[in-house]
Amino acid sequence: MSGFTVKELLEDKRYDLRLEILAGSKGLENEISSPKVQKPGLALSGFTDHLHGDRIQVLGNTEMSYLESLPRGGRQAPVECLFALKVCCFVITFGLEPLEELIMLAEKTGTPLLRTSLPTDKFTTNILNLLEERLTETTSIHGVLVDVLGIGMLIRGKSGVGKSECALDLIAKGHRLVADDMVVVTKRPPNIIIGSSPDLIRYHMEIRGLGIINIKDIFGNTAVRVEKQIDMVVQLVKWESNREYERLGFDQETYGILDVELPNVTLPVSSGRNMTTIIEVAARNHILRIMGRNPTLEFEKSLKEEILNK
Repeated sequence: MSGFTVKELLEDKRYDLRLEILAGSKGLENEISSPKVQKPGLALSGFTDHLHGDRIQVLGNTEMSYLESLPRGGRQAPVECLFALKVCCFVITFGLEPLEELIMLAEKTGTPLLRTSLPTDKFTTNILNLLEERLTETTSIHGVLVDVLGIGMLIRGKSGVGKSECALDLIAKGHRLVADDMVVVTKRPPNIIIGSSPDLIRYHMEIRGLGIINIKDIFGNTAVRVEKQIDMVVQLVKWESNREYERLGFDQETYGILDVELPNVTLPVSSGRNMTTIIEVAARNHILRIMGRNPTLEFEKSLKEEILNK
């Protein structure tokens, strides 16, 4: 997780923030590192124990009206109290005019003072969406991500094991591609892992013998997704006769992504095994588990009852 600068915030065009800088341009390299915003509130009266400098501080109607209600000689102290905390930046909403004291101290301390024409609630919604995107934990994983019956399945394995071919077969059966070869994963609260494709290769797959193909162009819009929550991991491995593989399903493996443990199944690949069908059945079995059904435990219970009755 890494922060970004106030300058980058000003340059953003995706989230309709409508920001302009009023003063404190020397602090444009200040880092924003918290996914939350804050309204100073009680800090204006001197209580600053819970004011966080790494959060964007929003000055709305309430804060500005309070400051304006103070006599001119009484505004300096509360404003100085705010700027003494080395805040990353302040944002005035509703397009309100800044007080002289705010302009002066923003310049003096090099703290960016920004303004937006948006009302506080709209600006807060937009900026929180931006912060969630920019400040979430992100990494990339080699594999293929497909949506099978609503289950996000990350297919992993060594190069040449057949990941893309399995995914292509699943797409031909009506399932959906999210990413091939490289999956960008982000962690969203509380413990949700979202996978997507890098922009450059979105909707594309590499199939040995064919080259690069565009799934969206070939199969249509319904065959692709921009992103999907990853629900489970499928590891494809080459069959080894001297290796033991799970046969009953008592041991539930997990695979960790960004400190989140996801269900993991290891599927051996060999001639004659229909891997696409097996992966589809793995998705259906995962749906049963979500619904509180566990075929392995149900079988074990029935077997014990059968033995006791004899």
